[in-house]
Amino acid sequence: MIKNNKTPNRVAFEDLMNPVNRRNFIRYTGIGMATTAVLLTGCGDDDEGGMNNMNATLTNNDTGILNFAYALEQLEAAFYTKVIATPYANMSTMETNLLKDIRDHEIAHRDFFKAALGSDAIGDLQVDFSAVNFNDRNSVLTTARTFEDLGVSAYNGAGNLISNADYLVIAGKIVSVEARHAAWIRDMLSNGTFSDSANAQGLDPAMMPSAVLQAADPFITTTITSQLP
Repeated sequence: MIKNNKTPNRVAFEDLMNPVNRRNFIRYTGIGMATTAVLLTGCGDDDEGGMNNMNATLTNNDTGILNFAYALEQLEAAFYTKVIATPYANMSTMETNLLKDIRDHEIAHRDFFKAALGSDAIGDLQVDFSAVNFNDRNSVLTTARTFEDLGVSAYNGAGNLISNADYLVIAGKIVSVEARHAAWIRDMLSNGTFSDSANAQGLDPAMMPSAVLQAADPFITTTITSQLP
């Protein structure tokens, strides 16, 4: 349930600037991240603290944008965890492996934001996937395509709102992974296809946070109050 109504302290991202391959990305941004330099050093006076899972507030600053990304990664991680826990009929080994990779990426993204935000992180979101038939391949993959397209659009749209250059670099790295997910899902739906969401210039779409939250609203039961545009 969405309701639409400074800058946080510096975070050390040096270790995350090194190139990593797709599989190492999971380890690097998941377990490794939690024990290295990804720590907020404190809270600004205008920042919201952690929230319970019934309500969440997204402030109109970098902390709010990071929590916005964290909310989306929670949604995606929960979805793919359900997909793997209850595989659809006749899921092939190749599909299982790809979807497990995506699940692990989304969990790594989720855990990255949670650790980076620290006490400023919103709580665990309550999700609702009742509209998805997890036994039906098309229902699952179509929903996955929706989430991946939404994720790419969200990062693209929020990029120009980020003040901290380090955060912007990390967002660019994550949106690159999300775009690869979108390509994988499209190929699973129709082998050999390419993006059908790009504009006439071949660019992926960008959506402002308020529009993204409205699109995600049917899948989230936690009340999210957003101050973001």
